[in-house]
Amino acid sequence: MLVFLPKSLEETFDTLEQWPGAQLLAGGTDFMVEVNFGHRRPEAVVCLRKVAELRQWRLDGDEVVLGAGVTFAEVERPELAELLPGLAQAARTVGSPQIRNAGTIGGNLGTASPAGDSLPVLAALDGRIVTASRKGARSLSLEEFVVGPKRTALEPGELIAEVRLPARLGSQEFLKVGTRNAMVIAVANVALVADWHAEVVRCALGSVGPKVIRAGEAEEFISSRIDWAARALPGPGDMEQFAALVRAAARPIDDHRSTAAYRRHAVGICA
Repeated sequence: MLVFLPKSLEETFDTLEQWPGAQLLAGGTDFMVEVNFGHRRPEAVVCLRKVAELRQWRLDGDEVVLGAGVTFAEVERPELAELLPGLAQAARTVGSPQIRNAGTIGGNLGTASPAGDSLPVLAALDGRIVTASRKGARSLSLEEFVVGPKRTALEPGELIAEVRLPARLGSQEFLKVGTRNAMVIAVANVALVADWHAEVVRCALGSVGPKVIRAGEAEEFISSRIDWAARALPGPGDMEQFAALVRAAARPIDDHRSTAAYRRHAVGICA
């Protein structure tokens, strides 16, 4: 297995042109497990750790622009946690401190696991994924980018460059259910954003379908029941109906981590 360590995007594109089937490596927290178990053996690996353009973040007007190489440990830190509190909450649930120092936003997206912890937050924030290649850049929603379990819309020679998210948008929450309190793959997770300016609630569900699910009917219902001027929550009956609509949006399966029935119940409780 050949391993390449480009130091710029241009050098990365050169390598991908020479090795079009190469595996892109960010943090490696998912990929290296597959290699170690003999499930993957690519001919070449392009490690993106030294590509400086991918490891930075910045404010662009009212948006936070996260380079694909920004780690979960960085997202946890106060500067970014203040701008993206929901994503910071999700970052704190990702593995151990060692894993959070290696794992990246771009890697979590590129793996496209239905259980990816950052993905529901990106969906609830209506984030945009910007890809880059020699042909130029594309901006995709999460729905457009993740096309199925562990499958993305990335084209040959293309990589994830950055993620664009609104800064300090309303109230944000993320909850994760697992078989223990830490170092666990999600049985179910929920991200919820209350946008006080647009007067809408957005709710995204993870690990209860082949990809992240936006609970659209639940969003519309609860948004119509909130007194936005007074910032007052609906009554218990409306909250129960909201939970029921969230459960109805889920499309879980039975597997070694949980039953479909428990997953459906869990996302309703979390929401």
